[in-house]
Amino acid sequence: MKIAITGGAGFLGVKLARSLLADNALGIENVALVDMVAPPADLAEDSRVTAVTGDVADEDLLAEAIRPDTDSVYHLAAVVSAGAEADFDLGMRVNLDATRTILEIARRHGNRPKLVFASSCAAYGGELPEVVTDNQQLTPQNSYGVQKAIGELLINDYSRKGFLDGRALRYPTVVVRPGKPNKAASTFASSIIREPLQGQEAICPVAPETEMWLASPRTIVANTRRAHDLPAEAWGPWRAVALPGFTTTVGEMVRALEAIAGPEVAARVKWQRDPLIEKIVYGWPARFETARADAMGFHRDPGMEPVIKAFIEDELS
Repeated sequence: MKIAITGGAGFLGVKLARSLLADNALGIENVALVDMVAPPADLAEDSRVTAVTGDVADEDLLAEAIRPDTDSVYHLAAVVSAGAEADFDLGMRVNLDATRTILEIARRHGNRPKLVFASSCAAYGGELPEVVTDNQQLTPQNSYGVQKAIGELLINDYSRKGFLDGRALRYPTVVVRPGKPNKAASTFASSIIREPLQGQEAICPVAPETEMWLASPRTIVANTRRAHDLPAEAWGPWRAVALPGFTTTVGEMVRALEAIAGPEVAARVKWQRDPLIEKIVYGWPARFETARADAMGFHRDPGMEPVIKAFIEDELS
């Protein structure tokens, strides 16, 4: 089996690559990790891994990673929400043009690879019902959401035409991310857990009563793999699905942190509201009914405390 992962040196790409390579039943021959930077040493030193480093929107670079015998592509690379809003051209080039290039490379090869596309709940927006269902129309209100929604439509059409076997996943906000804050509007959702656990202060730019739709890295990786492994007929004519998550407030997140690590750690979260971040975050839906994903066997985290404990075990132990 030969696989390409864009965003392969990012935290989800790394976790996905490690999960796939550890599964001996897959018979993996090669995993091409495409990113702006090299992957961690344990992956770079694996004889089955090829690091393809450079501009993820460069067609020659993508063609180097996605070969005629590539069986599966996981397209995770993206300019995140606030970054795509601040730099329109960069967001369009990476989030839209690169996606179209990947689809065209797969089409040219003619071997109909599986393609898993990391979409986002930012594809929703505007006036939304209290609970978003599988039939909700996509009305994104920022550039990142628009780019993801277009990517979903393209994947549906390329799949309909038989050029590839695509699956688009609307991820919840993923917490707790390791590493450092990025330019995503949602980056604080990880910072308010990650930094206090490591003895640092963290700024929360939204009100404690702000609701969010969340999923852990463990669950995201498991669901990404499940999306790939499901047969094409399980998807039917519509190849996009909102993945299961759980709803909690930012205040409840900090209270879960306090329950696990104590009040001194939770007190490291400082509340400083930022109108720009609030405007973006308040436009995201926070409650979903994911009947289709549930019927397809996707997983769901039980709540915030297990998510924090998993982060401590995976990243801080």
